Amino acid sequence: MFILFFTVFGDKGLLRIYELRADKSGIDGRLMETRAENEKLKHEIVALKTDRRYLESIARKDLGLIRADEVIYRFPTEKKQP
Repeated sequence: MFILFFTVFGDKGLLRIYELRADKSGIDGRLMETRAENEKLKHEIVALKTDRRYLESIARKDLGLIRADEVIYRFPTEKKQP
């Protein structure tokens, strides 16, 4: 009975092994997500260094920059009545 108890509930028992496997699965999932994000960021770095059109689009979108000969028209947005 004593051996059975430690086989199931001990530090190296079946329940602990199950918990560790579940933790490993979660960590593996986060690792895959992080690797995918890292690859995406690597591609973005390359695009920022080499692609002038991409750099210009980022400057326009995020910083609101325009060229010297451009005019920006902003129209008020209509608010919907409930």
